[in-house]
Amino acid sequence: MNYEMHIPKSIRSFLIEVGDLSYFAGRFFREVFSRPFELRELMHQCYKMGNKSLTLVGVTGFILGLVMTLQTRPTLMEFGAESWMPSMVSISIVREIGPVIISLICAGRISSGIGAELGSMRVTEQIDAMEVSGTNPFKYLVVTRILAATLMIPLLIIYGDAIALIGSALVENLKGDVSFQLFFNNVFDALEYSDINPAIIKSFFFGFAIGLVGCYKGYYCERGTVGVGEASNSAVVYTSMLLFIIDFIAVFVTDIFYN
Repeated sequence: MNYEMHIPKSIRSFLIEVGDLSYFAGRFFREVFSRPFELRELMHQCYKMGNKSLTLVGVTGFILGLVMTLQTRPTLMEFGAESWMPSMVSISIVREIGPVIISLICAGRISSGIGAELGSMRVTEQIDAMEVSGTNPFKYLVVTRILAATLMIPLLIIYGDAIALIGSALVENLKGDVSFQLFFNNVFDALEYSDINPAIIKSFFFGFAIGLVGCYKGYYCERGTVGVGEASNSAVVYTSMLLFIIDFIAVFVTDIFYN
């Protein structure tokens, strides 16, 4: 007697989505090492994702450092442990809070932008026209954007972390009369390679996920202008979920190798 396993439609759709995304990622790795190399488009995308995100990331990092220090300082004062503030804030921001928050901010800006841009090109048949003219649209549109996101997100995270520490130092200078030199001396004394290396490594995976999901949702956009909005929205949702999964795996692996 044959028994058929009934899989709910939602689970089936999710598994199909994961399979399609995995195939899309595999196609990227096949195309990235093949000619032609679209260096000019890559540089253009790096400029759009990196330089044009500096203000947003800088403001986010600065407020992050301010708020974290203001919220934590009263608790440390109760125990007479204000001197621990620079080391606690620096380790928290560099290890976890900075990379995750800044990646989520970039997901909202970059991933949704890629999804809307490629989605618009798909529904207006610009991608089809590129295929007819003999151009490889995947190479020109997808590979360059994923590479640019993978390269720029780590730099934006480092920049955001630095601005966050400056914001924290400003609060300590105003509230606790701690000089900037003393604050950053304590910061660099507290930070170790085991704090910095995992954060930088996982930031490359964050960037890859942001570029991959945005390109996937936009490249396979359907249903006209309505589909463009859905592609942009779902790109942010899927990217955010994937960032948390990657972060969990990174923390788990870091705990094994460094502890």
